[in-house]
Amino acid sequence: MGVSKSSVSRETIVAAEKELEGLTKRRFDQLDLVIIYVDGMVFGNHHVIGAIGVDAEGHKHLLGIQEGATENAAAVKDLLGRLVEQGVDPKRMRLFVIDGSKALRTAINAVFGMDNPVQRCRQHKLRNVMERLPQDQKDQVKSLMKAAWRLGHKEGVAKIRKLSEWLERECPAAAASLLEGLEECFTINRMNVPASLHRCLATTNLIKSPHAGVRMRTNRVSRWKDAGMVQRWVASAFLATEKSFRRIMGYKDLWALKTILDAKVEEAVASKEKVA
Repeated sequence: MGVSKSSVSRETIVAAEKELEGLTKRRFDQLDLVIIYVDGMVFGNHHVIGAIGVDAEGHKHLLGIQEGATENAAAVKDLLGRLVEQGVDPKRMRLFVIDGSKALRTAINAVFGMDNPVQRCRQHKLRNVMERLPQDQKDQVKSLMKAAWRLGHKEGVAKIRKLSEWLERECPAAAASLLEGLEECFTINRMNVPASLHRCLATTNLIKSPHAGVRMRTNRVSRWKDAGMVQRWVASAFLATEKSFRRIMGYKDLWALKTILDAKVEEAVASKEKVA
């Protein structure tokens, strides 16, 4: 047809740059976001952080992407700071669901404040502990961890601490991993969030699924030339994946989470006024 490969490549780059620019210029002023998920992806030697928000009606929204790893506090802070510039109110309390990176927690505190509750991904915690256990103990410890997470906050934390004491003798590394970030693994239990929401809020699976869609649309790429190429491809693939977003499981009970978060805001305000 007389169309060269270079022409197709140039047109693709132009179209992808427009999509990336459109993503960075989205406005979220009218979105009542109650949950924000943050997680990272790897493409060759490049890392990209993605953020997805869930509004009070349970609808998912692609918020943005940022070059960098979740262990890079500056990169995460840049992403969250840009969301604020795009209209995400930093004064509104939300639940953040993350993989457990300390850099992520640091960036959330810096941009949105230390009062925002953070739920650590339990799948990441399971994997980290399992990697430090001998094969013959993995099934038993996994079952005990999952059982503890189904309990109330105080009882569940006590069970995990007891399990850690048992592991300390033979697997001190696993015991230490089990206790690291313990309280944040029980955030939704401590907040008394309805059980119908636990499946979506206890892990970062909600953002992992769109990540799978991104990977499906980029798996033919065999060489990532530079960070610009990665961001263009990821933005285009994310936007294509977003078209099939559905409401989260248990969305009918999100009003309860919103009520809990609003109550925490009122408590924080009352506490500050009392101190003043």
